[in-house]
Amino acid sequence: MKRSEINRALKELEQMIAEYKYYLPKFADFTPEEWQTKGHEFDEIRDNMLGWDITDYGMGDFNKIGFSLFTVRNGNLKMQEKYKKPYAEKFLYLKEGQYALNHFHWYKMEDIINRGGGNLLIRVYNSLPDEAVDKEGDVTVHIDGEVRTVPAGTQVKLEPGMSITIMQGMYHDFEVEPGSGAVLIGEVSQCNDDNTDNCFNPPAGRFPEIEEDEAPYRLLCNEYPEAPDK
Repeated sequence: MKRSEINRALKELEQMIAEYKYYLPKFADFTPEEWQTKGHEFDEIRDNMLGWDITDYGMGDFNKIGFSLFTVRNGNLKMQEKYKKPYAEKFLYLKEGQYALNHFHWYKMEDIINRGGGNLLIRVYNSLPDEAVDKEGDVTVHIDGEVRTVPAGTQVKLEPGMSITIMQGMYHDFEVEPGSGAVLIGEVSQCNDDNTDNCFNPPAGRFPEIEEDEAPYRLLCNEYPEAPDK
C-alpha cells in the first residue's frame, strides 16, 4: 500500500469514531516524531500492538479487499507474566465495497458488534479437522444472547447495535450490505495476536508492504521504534 492511502484510511476511521461519539486514548494522537521520544513506560503499547492498523492482506487493492482498525487494549499470549489482561478491544471500519477475508482463530473468541453506520454482513462456516472450510455443516451462532442454527455460508446481518459471538475455529468474513453505508465495528475478545492466530482460507498476508510516497500521519501498530536509551 502507498503511505498516502494508509494516511487517508486512518483519517476516515478517526472521523467515523468521532462521528459516533466514541473517544480514543491519548496515544492515538502520538505523531511519528513523538514516538521517537517515548520511553519504556509505553512498552505495553509496543509489545501488545495497540493503536492504528491498516491491512490490504497483501492484495494491493485496499478499496476492495481491506480493513481499518484501532486496538484500544490487549493482553499478550507470549508475555502473560508481564501483561495479565486476558482480553482485547478494537474499533474496526469497513466501507461499502470492501471485503475482509475469510479466516478463523485458533485461540481467540470474539464478539463482533455493529457500533453504528450501515449493516454488517458476516458469512460463517465451521472448519474441518484439517482446517479446511466445512461447506456442508450447519453453523451454530450466538447473536445477542439468541442461539440460531444456520446453513454453512450464511451471511448473518448485524444492524446497528447487534453483535455476534465468533467461536474458535469458526470461519468468518465481513462485508457491508450494499446501499447501507460504511460501518463502525467494535470487537471485544480474548487476547489478540495477529502474527500467529489468523488462519486465512485461501492463505493471505496480514500486514501491508508500504510504499513511502508521503510522510506518515500516524505510525501503525507494527512500526513503533524501540524506546530510546536514557
